[in-house]
Order: sequence, then C-alpha cells, then structure tokens
Amino acid sequence: MSHISRRNFNAIRSIMTVGAVLSMTGMALAADDVTEDQIVKALAPAKKPLTRGLSVGPQADPAATAAEGKFVQTIRNRTTRSLSVSEREEIATLAKDKPNIDLEITFDYNSADISAKSLSAVQTLGKALSNPDLRARPFVVAGHTDGAGGEGYNQELSERRADSIKRYLTEKFGIAGTDLVTVGYGKSKPKDANNPMDAANRRVQVVNMANKATASK
Repeated sequence: MSHISRRNFNAIRSIMTVGAVLSMTGMALAADDVTEDQIVKALAPAKKPLTRGLSVGPQADPAATAAEGKFVQTIRNRTTRSLSVSEREEIATLAKDKPNIDLEITFDYNSADISAKSLSAVQTLGKALSNPDLRARPFVVAGHTDGAGGEGYNQELSERRADSIKRYLTEKFGIAGTDLVTVGYGKSKPKDANNPMDAANRRVQVVNMANKATASK
C-alpha cells in the first residue's frame, strides 16, 4: 500500500471510529436521559379544540367527572400509608386513562435514598412539574418494585421511596405537598408481568390526575 493510500485509509478508519463512538453515545443518551420537555409533553393534558355548534363523539358523564374530582380531593394531603387498599386500586384505575410517565429512578440498596445516578432525573422531574403547563395540578407519584422479596416488605419499601421523591420535590423545587399524592404498589403491578425480576419493574410512575383538559386558544 502506497504512503498516500495508507494515509487515506487511516483517515477513513478514524472517521468511521469517531462516527461509531458518537452513534453509541447518542443511543445511550436517548435511553438514559429523559428531558424536561419529554416529561411535560407526557404529562400535559390533551387540549380540547374550541368548536362551535354541536359536539361530536362521546361526552364525559358529569356525575362521574364530579365523583372523580371529589375522590382526588379526598386523597390530597394524605400520608402514603393512610391510603386503603381500595383507594390505591381506585387511583390505579383512574391513572390508566390519565397522562402519565414511567421513570426508572433507582435507590440505594434496601433503602429509600435516591441514588446519586438518579438525582438528575428527579431534578428534571422537578423542573417539569414547575412548568406553567403543569404547575398546581394534582399528581400521583407511585412507587413500584420488582418481584424480589415478600409482598409486605416491597409494599413498605415502595411507599417509602414514593415519599422520598415527594420530599425531594417539595424541598428542592417548592412544589406544594398537596399537589403530590404518594402511593406504593410494591410488586403488585409490574410493568413486565412476564419478567417480574426485570429492572423495568423498579420504577416511579407519575400521573397527572387533573380531570379537565385545557381548551386550546
């Protein structure tokens, strides 16, 4: 191989190596780093267009909407452990149709202390909940564990971890405690039921419990 050909080959190989590194870095960032904008978009209520004339499509039952709003008010400013099993299930049922996002926030082993590597994700969540589009709305912060350990242990641990997230958000970002309802589900509601030990099951779910969408202007 000539000197010029070898130099061109080395240059091309260097470009390919740098490109591969940048590609892998981009994939890691996309997988690991949730942004404030992504959280805001996931939790923002769908905007209802302002229309004139007859409405088309199914309409919400006013009585059901009122009952839901009343229930949400009863669980605000409650301690996590004060929620009954039926109240936890009611929250889970309502959350299915609400804007929500799952965050893989990790904690120190056998602890409710937020791990150092997850602090940035919790800080991003705090910024998102402080956004004008989300501020002063009621949110559920639900803790989930994987399938390791007994039910009672996991239930208590998930409650403590949800409380830890709430405490951080209220202390560091000034979010009103009455706007954050904490609930623990232990290992009872895995994200991947076929793989109960999967890391995806160890998560914090945030749900926007507001029952009215904002009309677009």
